[in-house]
Amino acid sequence: MSIADLPGLNALLNLTAAILIGAGFYFIHKKNIHAHKVCMIAALGVSAVFLTSYLIYHYNVGSVRFTKEGWIRNVYFPLLLTHTVLAVVVLPMVLRTVFLAHKERFPQHVRIAKYTFPIWMYVSITGVLVYLMLYRL
Repeated sequence: MSIADLPGLNALLNLTAAILIGAGFYFIHKKNIHAHKVCMIAALGVSAVFLTSYLIYHYNVGSVRFTKEGWIRNVYFPLLLTHTVLAVVVLPMVLRTVFLAHKERFPQHVRIAKYTFPIWMYVSITGVLVYLMLYRL
């Protein structure tokens, strides 16, 4: 695997995280706490691998310019902006949500998870969309 392969890997990791986050959401609503926990720990692990890979890629490559013209620019840049801002915001939220669950402080865990879930899902899905727009269009 080379540095050039990392954007595709990162998109796959983001997609995997989104699937695991969605499955964790499904399982907690079905009151399957064990399956929820397994999915969320896996999502956390996949997201950690993603972040490591993302940082390695951009350390080596730097910033990648979006060169497409036309209407797609009006979609890409707002998507990238919201994705980037929320990616920064969600990291401490995820860590706090996991910490509260680990400490079995479930009322507080549920309160923050109601916000963490949609933001983490949005960041994971838009990460895939940013990849597709930047590298595949």
